[in-house]
Parts: sequence; structure tokens; C-alpha cells
Amino acid sequence: MKNVLRFRAMGSLCRQQAAYNPHQRWNLFAQAEHWERLAAVEMASHFEECNTSRSSDLAKIRGTSNANDTR
Repeated sequence: MKNVLRFRAMGSLCRQQAAYNPHQRWNLFAQAEHWERLAAVEMASHFEECNTSRSSDLAKIRGTSNANDTR
């Protein structure tokens, strides 16, 4: 998650610089978009990793509870 914060900070800096450098505005906006895309990819991979580990933990729990089921 540290990378997400860093990527978003870089995007913010690019947008701030675009306000002060009209000749480089579109290039800086493109760089800001790039940093935001990296943040989104990083966040998606983080949540995917969390969901994968959580679902495997639930499968283990369900597997042990089903083994003890005497119905």
C-alpha cells in the first residue's frame, strides 16, 4: 500500500506542475495519468492477493468443519 500512496503523490505533483508550466501541461497530465494507472494496478493486485489468501483460509476452515460433520 506504500506504493499506492507514492504513486498518487507523484500524480498529484505532476498535476500541480501542470498548473505552473502551461507549455508542458499535456505532457505532465499524461505523466499524472500514468502514475494514477500504476496506483490502480497496485491496489487491484493488493486486494486480489488479500482475497486469494482469505478464500484459501475459508476453504481450509470449511474443509475441517465438514470433516467433523456427522450428519
